[in-house]
Amino acid sequence: MPQRRTVDDDSVVYAFSPDLEPAVTVAPGDALTVETRDSLEGEVQRDEDRIESVPEEVNAATGPIGVEGAARGDALSVAIEEVRLAEDRARAVTIPGFGLLQDDPDVEAPFTRVTPIEDGELRVGDTTIPLDPCIGTIGVATAEEEYSTLVPHDHGGNLDTTVIRAGATVYFPVFQPGGLLAMGDCKAAMADGEHCGTGAEVATEIDLTLDVVADAPLARPLVETTEAWTFLASAEDLETACELAVRDACEALAREHNTSFTDAYVLSSLVADLEISQVVDPLKTVRCAVPKAALENPLA
Repeated sequence: MPQRRTVDDDSVVYAFSPDLEPAVTVAPGDALTVETRDSLEGEVQRDEDRIESVPEEVNAATGPIGVEGAARGDALSVAIEEVRLAEDRARAVTIPGFGLLQDDPDVEAPFTRVTPIEDGELRVGDTTIPLDPCIGTIGVATAEEEYSTLVPHDHGGNLDTTVIRAGATVYFPVFQPGGLLAMGDCKAAMADGEHCGTGAEVATEIDLTLDVVADAPLARPLVETTEAWTFLASAEDLETACELAVRDACEALAREHNTSFTDAYVLSSLVADLEISQVVDPLKTVRCAVPKAALENPLA
């Protein structure tokens, strides 16, 4: 069994761009442990600690990690084996001018709720929630433009998608040599939507294995679970994001079944579930989940 290499959080980025340089370079098939900071970088430890505005640098993403041989037109495969919490508390906050109900007079902002972690549960006031960690920000170097780690797009980024968790494999289109993967902004628990603008933000250690899929027909991030292939898309509004995710799913169905796009579109309407990932970031993220019974391999 190959030795697992640790990528510590001394090297982070706050934007995904075409000119990222690798902090480390690994070979396909290498097993890593990636340390991540909490998205607020330790600034919130008590309920009395408040965030008055969205920080200029937020969602520190550990990396970038270059993968030998990854070239434009390939896909970078990120098999997530375990997401371990690295502290005994998480935090959820409201920030003025941020979140789904940011203009609602009943919402207090800024506001902080520190959520202690004990015995596999998260305590929020008098409510306990099972821990269910996911990775909020994960992506690769972009094709042309630069995007803050607060923004999701075709490269990944701030996807805030609950299915990006232990047991899943995430695929990203490679736009630059090596792919240049970075990740952070993990949650101890989060609901689809991320309504108030955060999940339970927490520092983590992530065990994963990286690989390269040559000549993969992939325009945007794709998540594989035991049950489904999930196509992710981000756009300025939910309708456009839905259109992108469904089109990607239909193209994969048409390729695999050697059928017309229209036939694939009809099939998608019967089997492919549209789901919301998040509605609070500068771009909204949705996903379209196609069961493996209908789609064996969209990367072929």
